[in-house]
Amino acid sequence: MIKASFILLLLAGSGVAAQTGRTVFFDDFSGPTLDLRKWSVRITGTSMGVVNDEQQAYVDSTATLYIVHGAEAEGAENGALVLQPRFSAGYMAPDGKKFDFLSGRIDTRGKMEFTYGEASARIKMTEGHGLWPAWWILGNGPWPKCGEIDVMENIGDRQWASAAMHGPGYSGNTPLTKRFFFPPENDITHWHVYAVDWTPDSLIFRYDDAVIYRVTKAMVAKYGPWSYDNAKYLILNFAIGGGYPAGVFGTKEPYFGLDASTVEAIKAGRCRMLVDWVKVVQK
Repeated sequence: MIKASFILLLLAGSGVAAQTGRTVFFDDFSGPTLDLRKWSVRITGTSMGVVNDEQQAYVDSTATLYIVHGAEAEGAENGALVLQPRFSAGYMAPDGKKFDFLSGRIDTRGKMEFTYGEASARIKMTEGHGLWPAWWILGNGPWPKCGEIDVMENIGDRQWASAAMHGPGYSGNTPLTKRFFFPPENDITHWHVYAVDWTPDSLIFRYDDAVIYRVTKAMVAKYGPWSYDNAKYLILNFAIGGGYPAGVFGTKEPYFGLDASTVEAIKAGRCRMLVDWVKVVQK
């Protein structure tokens, strides 16, 4: 068994602030490839379908999911995970559906699930209206009864990221959501730590240690049942287009929720989400 003192030393050496409690999950993507003991790669048309009218197919490919080190890691000391959408006109998924975009999605379902604790990740992104990278937490079973915690979503606007909660009676266009606007000199294209502290009675969202949103059990009761007492797993994904960006920006052409300039940026390989590390601490 790994001793707590060793874990604290490991975190300190990784540039991650040590927190009081027991670290139940940690990955700083320091290896040559994604650690499949911790993560599973999801594939559209096999393990999952399409939601939210998104335009991408998730694939298991080093073109869309890969690890970088050194200068390519853009300041991530021990390496970084990259999720990168690609243009691939007419790609046919295993279920026969066609897509023009490929991307990546990973999660810890069945490998690391937890109830309560602080989940955090250090992330940087590129801008582009219609890009939809996300860092979130989901329970097993039918949605939205399973409960969804969106720690960070971004739809390509460099100024802000948002946090949200989804459950029965408050799913989809949920009233339980909050945008946080960054200062111009430190927008979403810079590294930020996006975290949620999940307890039996509340969820407190923090960006760079500052509280940006607090939701209590009593607040949720106005809309529906509290769906946050069950085990949940971690998700990192990079969606393209779909209902959320279309609803905010009004873009329907050339793709639903995705404008022409962003399509060209994807084709040029300029759109990425980098993840320095992910961890879960139970206090």
